[in-house]
Amino acid sequence: MTSLLRYFKESWQELEKVTWPDRKTAVKLTIAVVILSLMVGGFIAAVDFGLVEVLQQLILGL
Repeated sequence: MTSLLRYFKESWQELEKVTWPDRKTAVKLTIAVVILSLMVGGFIAAVDFGLVEVLQQLILGL
């Protein structure tokens, strides 16, 4: 039990050392992450769709 309490105490001490971004920066970075995630997701979806089409043509073409 003491090791668990020590873990939380040390974790809290480390969190106090963090320099947190201001609200404006946090919002900008969140928007950037969402947009990048959508772009990567769209790319993966397009590649997946293309590969499915190619494989269907190969299977049906035989």
